[in-house]
Amino acid sequence: MNKADLVSSVAGSTGESKRTVADVLDATITTIEKQVRKGEKVTLPGFGTFSRRNRAARTARNPRTGEEIQVKASKVPAFKPGAGFKDVVSGGRK
Repeated sequence: MNKADLVSSVAGSTGESKRTVADVLDATITTIEKQVRKGEKVTLPGFGTFSRRNRAARTARNPRTGEEIQVKASKVPAFKPGAGFKDVVSGGRK
């Protein structure tokens, strides 16, 4: 499912226009991105938590040449699914 499919599905379920649903979805994603960039957690109970994790600097290896390279420390987005979402995916709940 891509974004257009998601917008169509939500619009069909709610009776809202596709334009309204797309605007709300875009605003939601933008807000989550801004908060995670600042280091804040965004929790949607029953769905999951978006957060930022720090990845330490490390030594990696080029698989083609075997040469060791240094990878800088970085900040990466993370998502931890909630119990409700896990239940739905595992088939425990519909």
